[in-house]
Amino acid sequence: MNEQHVRWYTRHLSRDFEMLVFGHAGYPVILFPTSLGRYYQNKDFGLIDSVAPLVDAGKVKIYCPDGIDEQSWYNKSIPPADRVRTHMAYENVILHDVVPHAQRETRHGRVCVAGASFGGYHAMNFALRHPDLAGYCISLSGSFDIRPFLDGYSDNDCYFNNPVDYLPHLGDPWFLDQLRHMGIVLGTGDRDACRDRNLHLSHLLSTKGIPHFLDDRKWCGHDWHYWRDMFPAYLSLIHS
Repeated sequence: MNEQHVRWYTRHLSRDFEMLVFGHAGYPVILFPTSLGRYYQNKDFGLIDSVAPLVDAGKVKIYCPDGIDEQSWYNKSIPPADRVRTHMAYENVILHDVVPHAQRETRHGRVCVAGASFGGYHAMNFALRHPDLAGYCISLSGSFDIRPFLDGYSDNDCYFNNPVDYLPHLGDPWFLDQLRHMGIVLGTGDRDACRDRNLHLSHLLSTKGIPHFLDDRKWCGHDWHYWRDMFPAYLSLIHS
């Protein structure tokens, strides 16, 4: 499997940023790390190897950007308003650096965003906020509510980065039309600590008439060996 390490200076964080890229062609998949994870986490825990046949066949090309959760949501040394602003700077790296890079390399106009656990939050929030760029969204045992990281604080930036807050009130016809044409997968299971959060998000999507696949598995929990089973099944649903 072709692997490339990419490093560049990004003005959005005013520092260097790193990413691993796997594959030579195919639909671009931006795969976020879990809570506090780095750009090499999905490789180290075998999630990339689980989809190696799809990567080697040129069906998908996977981009693993670094995470900065320790500087944003998990950073108790700064006020909550600064935590969400740091997250928005990170989103700008994905939006203005990573996505255009993937589009240029693969010649696809849209990307798939994916992630496990808190990476599922990053994927879902990006997809819901930028449905013109995300053709697919794959969440493995995702968690979609960032209020526990905000110590009771709330402002517009917090609201518009919390899917369980803004999704129920989403009424823009353009946004809804884009979302109704997106391939959305929510993977969870009866032993998943985040199962209720996935069922709730599925309900919110359904109330908005947004089609999606809720895969609520038996004997499936919140860990890497479950995600290694889920991920290839979901990626195989992608059509270029």
